Amino acid sequence: MSTPSDRVYSESHEWFKTEGDVVTVGITRFAVDALTDVTYAQMKAAGTHVKTGDSLGEIESVKTTSDVYSLVGGTIEAVNGAVAEDPSILNSDPYERGWLVKIRATDTSALTKAMDAATYDAKHGH
Repeated sequence: MSTPSDRVYSESHEWFKTEGDVVTVGITRFAVDALTDVTYAQMKAAGTHVKTGDSLGEIESVKTTSDVYSLVGGTIEAVNGAVAEDPSILNSDPYERGWLVKIRATDTSALTKAMDAATYDAKHGH
């Protein structure tokens, strides 16, 4: 699965897709592969205000628990309930069906420092 070029990527393996003032956040294939089988995903609730660098929630696998971090500030507008009910969606489709939260962004300045797909892939050996 190639890394989609319609979004940007963080050092901590989250992706951020901007559509107007809403930024959708998920985790990358590299993160999913590193976690192995994702068994649990719990994000903060819709309506939660977050700042750049805040944790958006946790993802657990048979190996470890990892926080998901935001590169945008704003208000969580939607949480993907399908992933909470069936975390295996992250294993099969982390870039589309496996999105985690949508944030109505008020601060996207950190996204300018994020990696494009080619840079992310080059850094992580894809």
